[in-house]
Amino acid sequence: MNSPNNRLAAAFAKTGNRAALIPYITSGEPSMQATPPLMHALVKAGADIIELGVPFSDPMADGPVIQRAGQRAIERGVGLKQVLEMVAEFRRQDNETPVVLMGYANPVERMGQQKFVESAAAAGVDGVLVVDYPPEETADFAAMLDEAGLAPIFLLAPTSTEERIKKVGQIARGYVYYVSLKGITGAGTLDTADVERRLELIRKHVHLPVGVGFGIRDAESAQRLGRFSDAVIIGSKLIETMEDAARRASDQGLKQQADIDARVIDAAADWLAGIRAALDHVSA
Repeated sequence: MNSPNNRLAAAFAKTGNRAALIPYITSGEPSMQATPPLMHALVKAGADIIELGVPFSDPMADGPVIQRAGQRAIERGVGLKQVLEMVAEFRRQDNETPVVLMGYANPVERMGQQKFVESAAAAGVDGVLVVDYPPEETADFAAMLDEAGLAPIFLLAPTSTEERIKKVGQIARGYVYYVSLKGITGAGTLDTADVERRLELIRKHVHLPVGVGFGIRDAESAQRLGRFSDAVIIGSKLIETMEDAARRASDQGLKQQADIDARVIDAAADWLAGIRAALDHVSA
């Protein structure tokens, strides 16, 4: 069986000169039962790693698209326990593709850090990114994850000081997520040259792959970042694509959730396949 650390390392090793493709989806979208099939479809479409969002009622770093998805998931009864069950279901068919949980501290604290780490490892999680756990205050939790074979993953931003970058370089595992824009997910316009300069500074202190997220909305922006980043992370535009597909399915008179789910999964996979083709073209 692949261990989490091996899965993440293997995923980046397999990409060669191409940036890894990491889609973010909200657990419970388009429905609770559809999340594992959606994950499998995204892998077939070219995802190298999947970031699985844990719904939370106060997602301070998320823009309106991901906020709406999280609220719908909460209304369906999706919490941390259900997210871990989805990962375990995904692992029944896929023991190679890494899965990273991304969310907020409150659900982890409610479960208890130790129980969360043990449960995540048992489910087949590979890495954990807790948005509101600052690296300066999270060494014990990061060590707990590392001991269990899970990668503690951290965010860096345009405003991150060199001291914070150094701290992340010391305790992070798996990869580091660079937030390319100031503000919330799905907002702003990318300044590719600025991102490239920031990655040069980060790589002086972080000897892990560096993925870039926020503001990537199409093949062209993915290609631009894929030329110098180790991974391209896409969330808001993918979830927006899924929202549009669900709306069209309803407008066309589909009533059964399974039929709507199928339309949404196909739309998400088709869109992501286009991003993967663009990244493949960069490395060709």
